Amino acid sequence: MAEGKPSDGPRIPGKEAMQPELRKRVYKSVLTEPRGDEYVVLLDGRPVRTPSKSVLSLPNVELASELAQEWDSQVDVIDPATMTMTKIANTAIDGVTNKEDEVRAELVKFASNDLLCYRADHPQELVERQKLVWDPLLTWVATTYGAEFRQTAGIMPVTQAEDTLDAFDKALAIENALGLAALHVLVTLSGSAVLALAVRHGHLSPHDGWTAAHVDEDWQIAQWGEDAEAQERRDKRWAEFRTAARFLELIG
Repeated sequence: MAEGKPSDGPRIPGKEAMQPELRKRVYKSVLTEPRGDEYVVLLDGRPVRTPSKSVLSLPNVELASELAQEWDSQVDVIDPATMTMTKIANTAIDGVTNKEDEVRAELVKFASNDLLCYRADHPQELVERQKLVWDPLLTWVATTYGAEFRQTAGIMPVTQAEDTLDAFDKALAIENALGLAALHVLVTLSGSAVLALAVRHGHLSPHDGWTAAHVDEDWQIAQWGEDAEAQERRDKRWAEFRTAARFLELIG
């Protein structure tokens, strides 16, 4: 991994909203129901609520159905770690609604130190691999949104132009609270706001986006071998990434 790359994702209000102690499953039926122009998930006839006690309202029946599957798949206890879609929806309603500008600014701030802009200066094999995978993504975001990101190598930091960050901000402006919350997950797990945007708009498949985010790690594995515990953690993160991408697909 190239030195100088930031390791932490953007902070988002309400991110920790769904971290309760594991509760026993006491409901029997899980259904979806239209409520006005939106849909809710019903547990024994009662709508699911967020940690802040708001009704968990969703924009379409497809998304509501996938959240219902998460609730129905719980067996003896309710484990939030297995409910990524519900967690994203909770975060959107409790932590992002009415704070969209603040959350978008956090994502833009993260883009200012994007993974794709921090390159290795050696070995040459890794340098070439990063160039092959990452350069087309930077070309895409520049061509599509007018956001021309600068790159750096080694430990030297890079400052992005205000015009670049303004253009990236405009690319995010169409997102509502649900979209911003799901994008936050992609950014945090991948280390790249540019990559997350590419997945969001179908320029990359979730699998290709995940692979692009792990150029450095995969090169290290090729040199030194795979660690079983690290692979298990990566598999779990991939499942979250894939689910967040699916969430974005469902909200349109």
